[in-house]
Amino acid sequence: MSMLAVLRKIVQEVNSASDLNTALEIIVKRVQQTMNTEVCSVYLFDALTEQYVLMATEGLNPEAVGKIRLAPSEGVVGTVAVRAEPLNLENVAAHPSYRFITGSGEEQFHSFLGAPIINQRKVLGVLVVQQKQRRRFDESEEAFLVTMSAQLAGVIAHNEVTGGNRVNADSPSQLRQDARYDGVSGAPGVGVGTAVVIAPLANLDAVPDQQAEDIDAELKHFRAALSRVRHDIKVVGRSLARRLKGEEQALFDVYLRMLDDSALAGEIEQQILQGQWAQGALRRVVQSHVREFEMMDDLYLRERGTDIKDLGRRVLACLQENVCHLPMQFPDQVVLVAEELTASMLGEVPIEKLVGLVSVMGSGNSHCAILARSMGIPTVMGVVDLSTITVHNQPVIIDGFSGRLFVNPSEQLNRYYDVIVREELLLSKGLEQMRDLPAETLDGHQIPLCVNTGLVTDVALALVRGAEGVGLYRSEVPFMIKEFFPSEAEQIDSYRRQLLPFAPRPVTMRTLDIGGDKSLPYFPIDEANPSLGWRGIRVTLDHPEIFLVQVRAMLQASEGLDNLRIMLPMVSSVVEIDEAVALIDQAFAELIEDGCRLVRPKIGVMIEVPAAVYQVRSFARRVDFLSVGSNDLTQYLLAVDRNNPRVASLYNSYHPAVLTALLRIVVEAHKEKVQVSICGELAGDPVGAILMLAMGYDMLSMSSTSLGKVKSAIRGITLDQAQLFLDTALSFDDPLSVQKALGTMLVDAGLGRLSRPQLQP
Repeated sequence: MSMLAVLRKIVQEVNSASDLNTALEIIVKRVQQTMNTEVCSVYLFDALTEQYVLMATEGLNPEAVGKIRLAPSEGVVGTVAVRAEPLNLENVAAHPSYRFITGSGEEQFHSFLGAPIINQRKVLGVLVVQQKQRRRFDESEEAFLVTMSAQLAGVIAHNEVTGGNRVNADSPSQLRQDARYDGVSGAPGVGVGTAVVIAPLANLDAVPDQQAEDIDAELKHFRAALSRVRHDIKVVGRSLARRLKGEEQALFDVYLRMLDDSALAGEIEQQILQGQWAQGALRRVVQSHVREFEMMDDLYLRERGTDIKDLGRRVLACLQENVCHLPMQFPDQVVLVAEELTASMLGEVPIEKLVGLVSVMGSGNSHCAILARSMGIPTVMGVVDLSTITVHNQPVIIDGFSGRLFVNPSEQLNRYYDVIVREELLLSKGLEQMRDLPAETLDGHQIPLCVNTGLVTDVALALVRGAEGVGLYRSEVPFMIKEFFPSEAEQIDSYRRQLLPFAPRPVTMRTLDIGGDKSLPYFPIDEANPSLGWRGIRVTLDHPEIFLVQVRAMLQASEGLDNLRIMLPMVSSVVEIDEAVALIDQAFAELIEDGCRLVRPKIGVMIEVPAAVYQVRSFARRVDFLSVGSNDLTQYLLAVDRNNPRVASLYNSYHPAVLTALLRIVVEAHKEKVQVSICGELAGDPVGAILMLAMGYDMLSMSSTSLGKVKSAIRGITLDQAQLFLDTALSFDDPLSVQKALGTMLVDAGLGRLSRPQLQP
């Protein structure tokens, strides 16, 4: 068997382990066998004692597990950890860092190879192999151990948040206090409540354990689903009988036998009789059998695991059909958790009980995140290490400011966040008093504050909070909540409901911006690199029939109101502008011929890719206004996917390159006497708004929840003070120094209450 095949087999076994201790035991045993060494051991870092602890071994004294402890720089294990690189020794005792530990039994072993276990730059432990024979391990052996340690890092990192690697824990399988999961912020705020998991249709891995309220009803429900699946399999088998060989037809018989009472069905019913609901019982039994098959060497038998998984999904789909898979009774404060949140899921929880949202998948730009921001519900997206089953019914704290979820919070952490919640509530009430006041500096300089919208509900909130118009209407939202392209009439209705309440104040409508992380279920765009692919204006110019219908709908919706502005997304060349403007003019002319009384709307372009930064003056000569999408511009300038938790920490709109680009844009646009606005998250941050004011931006657009804080910041300074903020920001060459300095200046200006809470590290 090749090393790659061995590695895959070990990884399969490890992933099937019930807890971290079991996984470590599998690793040391399999690595020792594969490398044909006398010893394989794993040392993990215990943050409580700041020591490396022997957690599993094959070859050393088993009684030493949990007892051998080394300081971070102690022994050769400590050397591997400090250097964060492999150490390959022919005679370990001759190494200056060697330390003999009584009772370990390692005195008889001379050769040593250690590899650090690293995740996200953090050394979690050390994987070691040893032999009696004095020799250096060869390159292939070292490469295998390094590869194995990299695989182990992911396992440990996942278990770290559940407390599985706490050497002092009495019950490693239980969640430790303050278990932390990192994602990206979807909507700001703090929510404290109970996690309620909603499982997507036919996803076994996402089904939580749950006590059955009525065992007889669960049995009846399961048997009905089973009967339907048996019937479906028989129908499919009969319909394909003439086209399949005998051995292929036999597969349908195998499926039916698996569903017999003496096989899977019987085990599932036993779980239900013990009090588990039908979906949870199904998941438990299917996963148990799948693990057993996947660990088998025989390829044919391994494939039977796939058959069982397929059967499980079929039965689960029947169980979930027309049945609410959430408990009917919700706790008073619900933090809704799902593999992938959708807008429809929000409707299953009474809105007065919903205090937070958590999604394993998704991004800060997803439809659900947009909706959450408009509703003011703290949201964390992209929590890739989260096991939804683990957190079901657990007390949690959601930190929407930093994109973190804390499970099983301690009393100390609860007190910490209670203070933040109270402060945010008091601040919100104070900001309401200035709703009707202008965003005007102490020395009389005004700047309009507009909102970003996507849904009709955003309109009411924006008007209540004092918005002066719409700086960005995400027109793709009506497309995202339907199962097919909305008709021209439907679009007219959607757009009119945005334009009418704000008239005569301007409403800037962005043309359809799909692709990247925004997809339509009925118009899938499957690409290897969607962020650099077919998105925004590129899609609509390739489909003028879609673009023209949308533009016609926008124009007709604006009749008699004359407050429409049309904005083109993801533009990277003047050719795209010329083609899009020609189509808009075509639609306008056609409607005028049809008798519509229209005023030609102002047309603008979004500056959100680096190419656009260097063509600002050329763009400005062709359009009426420019608007900076700081979120995408930051992402493209820094080459960082802001929705990827692994690199999200590198995404920072205060990066000197971003600030320099933002200043360049407004200076170049004003040379052509063209208005420039900004509609990214930076505009909704009080410090960011002060910088944009100093740069000379003509309008800021943000989530309605940010209006109060931004207005308060602007009304609390002079234009000269804002310029000092900008000069200070541009004097640093790293983003963290910029933010630290500006945070201090905000406090010195008496505006410290507006800064984002300094949350848990």
